[in-house]
Amino acid sequence: MHRNFFLFTVGSLTIVALLYGLWPPVIWALLVLIPLILLGLYDMSQPHHSLRRNYPLFGRGRWFMEWLRPFIRQYLIESDTDGAPINRMFRNIVYQRAKGALESVPFGTQIDTYRDGYEWIGHSISAIDVTEVEHDLRVSVGGPDCRQPYLASIFNISAMSFGALSRNAILALNSGAKAGGFYHNTGEGGVSSHHLESGGDLVWQIGTGYFGCRDHAGRFCPDTFRDKALLPNIRMIEIKLSQGAKPGHGGILPADKNTPEIAAIRDVPVATQVNSPPAHAAFSTPLQLLDFVKQLRELSDGKPVGFKLSIGRKSEFIAICKAMVASGITPDFITVDGGEGGTGAAPLEYTNSVGMPLREALAFVDDCLTGFGLRQQIRIIASGKVFTAFHLVKNLALGADICNSARGMMLALGCVQSLTCNSNHCPSGVATQDPRLYRGLVVTDKARRVAQFHAKTVHATAEIIASAGLCHTSELTRTHIYRRVNQETVRRYDQVFPYLKRDCLLSGSPPEAWRLYLDEADPGSFMPKMCLTHIDRECCEVDGAGQASLPGTKQVGEDKHQTMEDVS
Repeated sequence: MHRNFFLFTVGSLTIVALLYGLWPPVIWALLVLIPLILLGLYDMSQPHHSLRRNYPLFGRGRWFMEWLRPFIRQYLIESDTDGAPINRMFRNIVYQRAKGALESVPFGTQIDTYRDGYEWIGHSISAIDVTEVEHDLRVSVGGPDCRQPYLASIFNISAMSFGALSRNAILALNSGAKAGGFYHNTGEGGVSSHHLESGGDLVWQIGTGYFGCRDHAGRFCPDTFRDKALLPNIRMIEIKLSQGAKPGHGGILPADKNTPEIAAIRDVPVATQVNSPPAHAAFSTPLQLLDFVKQLRELSDGKPVGFKLSIGRKSEFIAICKAMVASGITPDFITVDGGEGGTGAAPLEYTNSVGMPLREALAFVDDCLTGFGLRQQIRIIASGKVFTAFHLVKNLALGADICNSARGMMLALGCVQSLTCNSNHCPSGVATQDPRLYRGLVVTDKARRVAQFHAKTVHATAEIIASAGLCHTSELTRTHIYRRVNQETVRRYDQVFPYLKRDCLLSGSPPEAWRLYLDEADPGSFMPKMCLTHIDRECCEVDGAGQASLPGTKQVGEDKHQTMEDVS
């Protein structure tokens, strides 16, 4: 402990003194030794770190190794199928396609095709040539009340705000979108001059902070919204209810990213952490949400309006569907964000443990809209860890019409997954507001890479569906994808996620698995009715005091063992 430090101090100074008589230039070693000795003396006296206090100077080796560990792991130890949140195999294919480099794979797959969870698409003996697939895979977005429908690519840039990303990153993304003919979601941070400069198509996201369309009190302002919504670049409007990285939390802009320019765009104090509210102030019920959708559609002269959410309680989304049926108002699209999403700052617990994963969420939303007879009017957009054509194909087969990618596009910009998005020290200049760092991101070069990544991924998607004998992604169904559920069972997606019959949730006898959620859902409230479970086909409801009466039994909570027996 301290003894070793004193031995080091005395020994090193003695060696310098002895060598000085033989070789005087050794005195320059004191320029290194004295600062180290002073650092060790400081470590002995500081009260914050017991390791450094007990092992002065030498204890700092732990922090050095912690700093070095991610780099050693990523560049020297990880295999191509390792690495989180994005493994090396997927990072490589994005880089290769973005740069136009060789993207074929030698010597077969590195994936264990016999592991639980392995998935594949069933090709067809009657496969067609890729030239027979529709040249430009696009989907029309716009329901019966939309006067300016938008023809969207099946693959686009997901929501990332100016603030989370640098000005050069935004410029490159939008320039790439312009060159490739796909849209760029602004994120909730508002529409900046960098979004508009290149002229690429935009989806303007309206978050709970109403940045870019708010009054001085932070409330939604129809006049400022209309001024921007009529801009020709803005092709669709997206209301953000929640996002996959931190659903139910609200966005976070760290203080060191809140520059004067960003503060002016968002109309917030400069150099302060900006936390978006967890919920909207412009509406508080499903019916009011749809009124807001209608209001934005009118203010934008009939452009497509939808909303984005990460699925939490199923009954809450069902309540929105009930409100659509009751009001006759439907959004033009719904963006489903998986709980695995995320590009910037988020609390660990939200990143890991809040929000339904994309696969289950997509199937649920598609089934729910089908069950209420709404699916034909509404497009579904999937967002969450989309890097390859097979990711697109899986999402489209499950029920999506369009896919968005955030981290895939960041990788195309040159992101190296340094995991410093929340620190303002992004080494590649993508997720930082430090001009010394983002100057390294050359807009023209990275815009070309974004466009190439998009084009090659869409082409790979066309090749996959051609192998299945399909001419358009709209022909994909759950019957095309297989999953190894366990070592004894392989199932198709339509067996894992069974289809729901059209209008079956409007009937008096819905599927039993949906009955509880339907009973909980109230179009007049996002909060579900407090239904605990179904017992003998009757619903057990919680009263205002939090107690639940079971027919012919004690109240829940009087006897835990007895209640569990009754329920089972």
